Amino acid sequence: MTELTTPTGHIKSEEVDRTKVLIVDDDESLRKLLSSLLTEQGYGAEAVSSGEEALSVLGTKPFEIAIIDIRLPGMNGLDLLREVKRQWPDTQVIIMTSHASLESSVNALRSGAYDYLDKPFDDLDVISAVVGRAAEKIRLTKENAILVEDLIRSNDELEQANRTLRDLAIRDGLTGLYNHRYIQESISLELERSSRHARTFCLIFVDVDHFKNYNDTNGHVEGDYVLRSLASILRTCFRKVDLVSRYGGEEFMILLPETLKKEAARLAEEIRKRIEGHPFHGRENQPSGKITVSMGVASFPEDGTDASTLIKKSDAALYRAKEQGRNRICEA
Repeated sequence: MTELTTPTGHIKSEEVDRTKVLIVDDDESLRKLLSSLLTEQGYGAEAVSSGEEALSVLGTKPFEIAIIDIRLPGMNGLDLLREVKRQWPDTQVIIMTSHASLESSVNALRSGAYDYLDKPFDDLDVISAVVGRAAEKIRLTKENAILVEDLIRSNDELEQANRTLRDLAIRDGLTGLYNHRYIQESISLELERSSRHARTFCLIFVDVDHFKNYNDTNGHVEGDYVLRSLASILRTCFRKVDLVSRYGGEEFMILLPETLKKEAARLAEEIRKRIEGHPFHGRENQPSGKITVSMGVASFPEDGTDASTLIKKSDAALYRAKEQGRNRICEA
């Protein structure tokens, strides 16, 4: 790979090839000189004679660098500079002025020019150096943009990974429902909220009837499928604000914010009927010929004002439902 030497160091020819330069000057001989010089150095050089023509060309294809004479017929160089920076702010503009036009050069820099060149040129290497520095700035700007994009992408990926880890920490691996720890924390938070605003909420404790018999008869793989199916049914039966969790084994717990006990019991009965009528595989091997659940309902503050008491009350109600024949709901 060939390299070009500039005051800023070595620029690989492949990098220079990607840098296009537009030359704007009404002096044909100067246009030819600059075009030839920059083309020999590997730039994609193109030349026009007026500001109006430059804007027309820039409107059809991008140029990373524009070399503009400050004195042009029609639109002058400063006006062209301002228009280029307005429409194509990433284009690096180099203004060409005479030795006696220092004030014009300062005005050009204030208007957004990258650098300026004094005419007549004492040394063509000066042109190469200024254009080379502009090309280097463009290269570094592009690299920085890529680094920023990579950083943003990495941060997004890290945030996604963190969200996944947080989700794994609060979800049950088998059913995808919230886990035991999360429901415990959520009950404590709901207690604080409901106490502060004088609201009520309910807990529903759910247990699959004769689940050991199902596992022993159909195998644990089928048992896991039943638990996942029950989780799916429970998800679809409640509001978004309700929290459905797998409490452990074949037990589930539902937290119902701002819900009265009679409403919670009504919802529990609808769920009980839906599960009883669901065509689970292997249900015919159960004692009742179907998969059923028993439930216990407790409410705050009627049945308790702390998490431990409420859970115990809903569990005791569930136990009574089991004692009374299963496939039923009992209230605390």
